[in-house]
Amino acid sequence: MQVIVAFLDAPELGPVVAHGRDAWALLELYRAGDSGCTPINHPGPRWSAYVLKLRKRGLQIETVPERHGGPFAGSHARYVLRSRIRILCAEASESLSQPPGSPSAWPRAEPEAAHE
Repeated sequence: MQVIVAFLDAPELGPVVAHGRDAWALLELYRAGDSGCTPINHPGPRWSAYVLKLRKRGLQIETVPERHGGPFAGSHARYVLRSRIRILCAEASESLSQPPGSPSAWPRAEPEAAHE
């Protein structure tokens, strides 16, 4: 999987390319908008690592600590994408949970579609 995004507020930073699970996490954050993602509602094995790598590429991602109850009460993080971005290209590879023979390209975002 590969995702290429452009910053709306800082075009001088150039495009950012994310691969694999980092690309998956970036798309999940983009789709979630202001409600963000948690490991509870968007299961992924290493959310904190994905977020760290995306931050190193210049993306602004807020970490909101939250408490949860239940038999394993504790706390978790909610990650919210704060950078305004435009998705230039998003492609899935067959090696990432694609059934054999399924289309390998994600629907491309329209150029005017942006996370604000």
